[in-house]
Amino acid sequence: MGLQVMSEVTQGIAKVTLIGEVDSASAVIFKDEVDKVALQSPKEIVFFMKDLNFMSSAGLRVIVFAKQKLGSEVPIYIVNPQEGIIDTLQKTGLHHSVFIVDSYPVTG
Repeated sequence: MGLQVMSEVTQGIAKVTLIGEVDSASAVIFKDEVDKVALQSPKEIVFFMKDLNFMSSAGLRVIVFAKQKLGSEVPIYIVNPQEGIIDTLQKTGLHHSVFIVDSYPVTG
């Protein structure tokens, strides 16, 4: 399975939807989309990952790149990731730098 990435920036919120798998070959597609939304200087970035089945270390690097490029004041939300992706985020410590949430916008 490949990777599909769709994005939009509305009212300063970058929304990126990932479907499929992020591996070393497809991470460039993910990074290109992050580059595209970063040009619009969003105040937050939201990665919708409900339909993302796998993310390799190359995908994690794209998230780290987004955090570095946008700065620490821009929150990154990871919405509804599958258990395997949550596990990877926790094992690498990246979960300390992002918000893992069940839905967006965040309520309560």
